[in-house]
Amino acid sequence: MRTFVAVVKEGSFTSAAKRRDMSTALVSKYVGQLEDQLGVRLLNRTTRSLTLTEIGAVYFERCQQLLDDFDELEATVQDRDAAPRGTLIVSAPVTFGEMYLTDAMAQFLAQHQEVRIDFRLTDRLVNLVEEGVDVAIRIAELADSSLIARRLAPARIVVCASPEYLKRHGAPQRPDDLLEHCCIVDTNFRSGSLWQFNEDGGHKTINVDGRFTVNNAESVRRMLLADVGIALIPTFAVGPDIREGRLKILLEEYEGSNLGVYAVYAHSRHLAAKVRAFVDFSVKSFGSSPEWDRY
Repeated sequence: MRTFVAVVKEGSFTSAAKRRDMSTALVSKYVGQLEDQLGVRLLNRTTRSLTLTEIGAVYFERCQQLLDDFDELEATVQDRDAAPRGTLIVSAPVTFGEMYLTDAMAQFLAQHQEVRIDFRLTDRLVNLVEEGVDVAIRIAELADSSLIARRLAPARIVVCASPEYLKRHGAPQRPDDLLEHCCIVDTNFRSGSLWQFNEDGGHKTINVDGRFTVNNAESVRRMLLADVGIALIPTFAVGPDIREGRLKILLEEYEGSNLGVYAVYAHSRHLAAKVRAFVDFSVKSFGSSPEWDRY
């Protein structure tokens, strides 16, 4: 099968022989044996040309897929026993990467001495294939795609404000009350200023307004601590502040859908040992009850 595929790709027995490092006579013999075994002619041969028959074209396509699957299976088995090594390119959101992933990566590097990490912090949605990224950490409600995703932890989204802001302006009791407040908008959320809530068994959207808009959760956190307003923010960004009483959760009974922290990679077939090791490590590091929700 490998010889037959080489003949088709190279366009001649002679070129296929060079590629396969065997004699032209042996290449011809192998293709002939394959045709005898199948009981069909795969190639039309003349002194000047070599073309696939109709059934040969179908067989060639399936042949390529089978050989690719076999090669990937073999490589995967071999790679599972190999130690993680090489450069691992990881992309992550800025705030989450700074607050949690950097420390986790230090532990990962300590365990895997032959791995280097190229850590890219960005709130932009990177294209893994085009940008050569091995793993992207995403905080989202993931849409269906060709990418493979492993859930690392929950990412609860809450409405927060400082005690001082609430002392001055009062606390909203229902989602509609937010219309009377100064709200801080994080544009990293796809909904932007359209905040989603659950109310009376259904979904409710409030179009909030405020004087500060930004695309970074840490900046939102700092504005909250500066008593500027009310914000929708992930608990991973404000968990310690909630625990220490610097911020308070509001409208808890109306919380909308929460997100997840995911490790996303391009495909699971022939997954490099360094990628598998990092994803498995990340799953163990965070889990269903991450430290940012322990308050």
